[in-house]
Amino acid sequence: MASEINMDLPENLKGLSDLAFNLWSSWHPEAQRLFKQINARAWKETAHNPVKMLRTAPRVALVRASENADYINNYKAVMARYARYMQTKTSWFTENYSHCHKTTPIAYFSAEYGLQHSLPFYAGGLGFLAGDHLKECSDMGIPLIAIGFMYSDGYLRQIINADGWQEGVEEKINRENAPIKRIYTDDGKLIILKVPYIEPDIYFTLWNVEIGRVNLYLLDTDIRENAPEYRNITSRLYSSENERRLLQEIVLGIGGVHALRALGISYSAIHLNEGHAAFAALERVRQYMEGGMPCEQARAEVEQTLLFTTHTPVPAGHDTFPIWMMDRFFNKYYEQIGAREAFLDLGRHSEDPPDYFNMTAFALRSSAYANGVSQKHGEVAREMWKPLWNVNDARHVPIGSITNGVHLPTWINPRLVALIDVAISRTCPDWLQHHDEENVWNLIRTIPDEDLWELHQTLKMKLFNRMREAKRRSWVQHEADTASVLSGGLLLDPNVLTIGFARRFSTYKRADLILYDIERIKRMVTMPYKPVQFIFAGKAHPADDDGKRILQRIFKISQSPEFAGRVAFIEDYGEQIAKYLVQGVDVWLNNPVPPLEASGTSGMKAGINGVLNFSIEDGWWLEGYNGKNGWSFGKNLPAIRRDDGADANELYTILEEKIIPLYYDQSFDGVPYEWVAMMKESIRSIATQYSARRMVKEYVQNYYIPALLAAHEKKMHVDSEQNNKTE
Repeated sequence: MASEINMDLPENLKGLSDLAFNLWSSWHPEAQRLFKQINARAWKETAHNPVKMLRTAPRVALVRASENADYINNYKAVMARYARYMQTKTSWFTENYSHCHKTTPIAYFSAEYGLQHSLPFYAGGLGFLAGDHLKECSDMGIPLIAIGFMYSDGYLRQIINADGWQEGVEEKINRENAPIKRIYTDDGKLIILKVPYIEPDIYFTLWNVEIGRVNLYLLDTDIRENAPEYRNITSRLYSSENERRLLQEIVLGIGGVHALRALGISYSAIHLNEGHAAFAALERVRQYMEGGMPCEQARAEVEQTLLFTTHTPVPAGHDTFPIWMMDRFFNKYYEQIGAREAFLDLGRHSEDPPDYFNMTAFALRSSAYANGVSQKHGEVAREMWKPLWNVNDARHVPIGSITNGVHLPTWINPRLVALIDVAISRTCPDWLQHHDEENVWNLIRTIPDEDLWELHQTLKMKLFNRMREAKRRSWVQHEADTASVLSGGLLLDPNVLTIGFARRFSTYKRADLILYDIERIKRMVTMPYKPVQFIFAGKAHPADDDGKRILQRIFKISQSPEFAGRVAFIEDYGEQIAKYLVQGVDVWLNNPVPPLEASGTSGMKAGINGVLNFSIEDGWWLEGYNGKNGWSFGKNLPAIRRDDGADANELYTILEEKIIPLYYDQSFDGVPYEWVAMMKESIRSIATQYSARRMVKEYVQNYYIPALLAAHEKKMHVDSEQNNKTE
């Protein structure tokens, strides 16, 4: 297996190419500074994409850097750190599970990955969770490889028209300027594979993304070997056409497992991140059967090494396909497994029509291990799927829970890290390596209040400047009118309490709940001495007109003079602006309809930066709220009994009686000391419990090790049988 990189760099800076093509640089500020120092303007214009920056930066800037002694010293120091990271043989995994260090890796399958804005292969929280999972596995030395899709059209570039309606603009990825590599054979030929035993023939090629020590392989059907109607199977995330959706999931699951075999990559177990890749279990069974194993034994072997994580408490969010459509593509495949009805029965669900195949039902029945993504979601999932086990008591359903976490080095602001370092490093110099340990974060209280508040105000100004710069660019490029520029945050005041709401615009997330009583909220935003302002961001699914209407309502309010420039909407919400938001607003608002928020991670990202959560009782906040690190509202009632009016009234009351007075209770030096105490508690309580490090450790201890040991025992048994036959 080989890949090709063609980059013209000075000889003594050749290592920048390796650094640019490995996303390790995206969560190491010292590596990012290397690129910025070459040419700050080019770094900004390329939206912090190191590959594009190196390929488009003026040659004279590269030469100047290569001749600067200080730059070369920094370069050597960063490259040495990178080399140590990549080459070390010891890690958390090898130190704690030395008996498993020789096992082949876990194969992680996901339809989306939120890694870096130059790779728009994500739609929302599921993708960012997957990206953070890979980064943390790299940091901890977990043996893991990953499979996903090369979405040539990305997800959606959002444009809001003059009427406030969301429009999706196609913006193809420039693959030459992205941190991805094509995969070739050792003799330089492009690898072309065919999805096995699926009719008609579907071909795909492979790309590689390096995430530290973890390799992500992306499948791409946009090649001339495919019939025109199949070239765009992998072009866009989550097709709304059911047949194309089925083809995507066939390619991801069956094609993904086939790709690992073609690349010669052995793996011990499979982790399915949601049901889109569930056909990976089927292909694993077929491969065992191909080696002579009976079908039932193959199913049992695969089941013991399969983990399924479900993220979706909304029944409509689980993919189902009509059996006639399955038959159209699987007829030849049925012949290979010799068990059409048995296979289809694994995907039947009593709450679906009898002639439909449910991907989540299939994944759950095929997996020895399954989990939801918060304690509450585990309860919801057990109740939701208990018909599969034909039990009345949901406690008997074998679905556990591991609450999501976020990759702290990616999401915490580097300046905050430096501030924490001053307070903690003397007692715990390697605190960042132990950031999931509670005793480390107890020292956060020693940070001077004035310093933390000053930093927060700086990050708030960075957010506002970023919003204004985005609108300035739109204006220069003739993509925005005057009203749109003003609604984009030009009139926001950094001295005003700022509440952020940024997530996917699905109806159950209730982005406009804060606007339920329009007159009451209008009074709040226009209070003479204690005003409030709001920043909204997010995208509706291209096929979700109800979500688009909510977005349109908020956008129009942001343009209304009655709100005095106190409401802003940020277009084209993505990974980069998300970082500014979770670090720069004062309060993070979240108010979905319970219990439909499986977990949520954006509030965790805000919380580790000292932004205070104001959230309804659902998802991770049911566990994370401790009475001192933010505010909670809304009783945890079933969705069918939800009262938007009651929730909105409680939301307003807490704002008026608690949040607003506390924020504006500032001393003569301008510091709201009680507010800062809550910021410290937010960082202390959330950074330790809701990090991806804690999450990945739980996956390893609860699921990965049992699956790896099951795979190891199977291998020992097979080896023993082969030895007996030889004797």
